[in-house]
Formats: sequence, C-alpha cells, structure tokens
Amino acid sequence: MAANSNINNEIESTDQVGIRVEAGTNTDDLTDAFGSVGSSNSASTSTNYNQSSFGSGAIGQLALNGYGSSGYHKYVAKMVTDRHAAEYNMRHKNRGMAIIFNHEHFTVQSLKARAGTNVDCENLSRVLKQLDFDVSVYKDCRYQEILSTIKYAAAQNHEHNDCILVAILSHGEMGHIYAKDTQYKLENIWSYFTANHCPTLAGKPKLFFIQACQGDSLDAGVTMVSGRTETDGDSSMSYKIPIHADFLIAYSTIPGFYSWRNTTRGSWFMQSLCAELAANGKRLDILTLLTFVCQRVAVDFESCTPDTPEMHQQKQIPCITTMLTRILLFSDKEKAPAARN
Repeated sequence: MAANSNINNEIESTDQVGIRVEAGTNTDDLTDAFGSVGSSNSASTSTNYNQSSFGSGAIGQLALNGYGSSGYHKYVAKMVTDRHAAEYNMRHKNRGMAIIFNHEHFTVQSLKARAGTNVDCENLSRVLKQLDFDVSVYKDCRYQEILSTIKYAAAQNHEHNDCILVAILSHGEMGHIYAKDTQYKLENIWSYFTANHCPTLAGKPKLFFIQACQGDSLDAGVTMVSGRTETDGDSSMSYKIPIHADFLIAYSTIPGFYSWRNTTRGSWFMQSLCAELAANGKRLDILTLLTFVCQRVAVDFESCTPDTPEMHQQKQIPCITTMLTRILLFSDKEKAPAARN
C-alpha cells in the first residue's frame, strides 16, 4: 500500500455494522501498549524479557500456574457431543454468555486513555447479539471487579448454553493485560472456565478475544510485488477430555508486538473481527472466519503517523491460539413459535 501512487487518497469500504476498513491514510492511529506512542518508557520494556518470558503467554499460563497434575483427581461432566462428532453441538436452547470488558480510562499513571475503544465495544456488542449471544458490557472495571464477574459467570449453570465468550479491550504488555487499576495475567481469567472448574462448559467452546498490545516491537512489513510464473469408535461410550480442551484465544497481535487502534474507528483487529462476524458469522466456521480476520488486518491496514517516523507505515497480524477439538459454526437458533391468541 505504501508504494501505491494513490496513497494520499483514503480507500474505505462499509460493512454491515457501519465500520470502515482503511488503507493507512488516517493519522489517528495509536497502539494499545501500556505507554504512549514513541515514548522513552515503552522502548525500555522489551529488554526486560528473556526467552522464559514467553512461558507467560496463552499456553504457558494455562500450563504453568498451578493447573498441572500434582495429584490424581477424577472429574466428571455431562457428555454434550458424540465422541467423534465433527462439529460442536450448537443446538442448545441458548447461545450463551458474552462478556465484554471495555477499558477506556485508567488510574495507573502511565496509561493513556484509549480513544476509539467505545466504537469497538459498540460494534462487537451489536454483532454478538446478531449471533444470539446474551451480551453484558463492563466499563473501566478494577481487577477485583473483573475477577468477581468472571467467578460469577463460571459458577452459573451453562447446561442449556452452546458456549461462552469473553472479550477484553485494554492496554497490555507481554503476558499481562491492564484493568483500570493494575495489570494481571490473562490466565487469571480463563482458568476459571477449565472443565474441572466449570463442568457445565466441559466439551463446549470457550472463546476469548484480546485487543491489547503484547509488547513494543514494530512490524514494518514486506512489500509484495507481482511477478511472472511458469506452470510445468463408538460415540455412545463415555470418554475423557483434557481440562484445557475447547479453548480458543484470539489476540489482536503476536507476542512481543504492538497492537494498533484508530482513535475514531476503533482497533484494526476489532474492526476486522466485527466485519467478518457481521458478514459471515453464521456461514463460516470460526477458524475460517478468523483466517479472514487475519487477512483483513494484514492487508487492509497500515499505520499513518508521519509525525512519528519510527511508528509510520507499520503493520500488524493477529495471533490465534486454538485448543478447539471440533468445527465451530454459529448456526441459526430456532425461533420460538408465536403465541396463539
């Protein structure tokens, strides 16, 4: 896009939820790092991480923070899907809970307000309702408030729900995300929904969408140019599943890198996710859909911060961690018949 002679002409399109996909000519791009764009504080943080720090990512946190097999425990949950079924059972009465933690303002002195996050929250809430989720939005929560909300959700009976979804829109750094008042490990959220802690979600999808930086590295991208090519068991039997099965964690960016957010249109990742969910949420399975989300972010966006040259014309790619064991498709819910007079 940077090489295009029409770079000064903004290219945009409108999707079903009214958000516009841009080609990097809007100068309101910021990152969701814990510091400000181009600040001296953010540059120093990357040197504090060594190779072991990557153990605090999605997989590392699930494995390394007290959820290993220190002893023998027998957990039992109701079978909701045949053993070798290709798709998750999405025919329960309800789609399930969708919890959105939207962070705009912080009491941590180093954290700037996240302009544009309310656009993300509104668009995400809209498309999730279109997919039949029961959506709850929590604004600028402190860590203990987040924890209380998650504990309450995990303690509910999800027997008649297809799945659960949690979205967090905030500042972040490697292995951590920020509440209004402090940082916390992402594992502190999703560990409450493992099969041993929340048995009515065992065997059901548990989806997490994280809009936040995972570091302060930049991706300058690679210019692609066109070139010439030449052509020369028995499903009725009970079975065990791992307690961490059926999770999906979709990060807005890869470990160690910035995540970009437009102050008027919202984050690149949430714009793309909402566009795909609106257009294809009931047509494509979730991993195919997220592949196209990655494509949108990778191809259609580029930072435009000419006043800060080192941040200008940068790229981003989301990171999808999946422990799903079946195809996940948000099929239509049967509508209750109208009451007779």
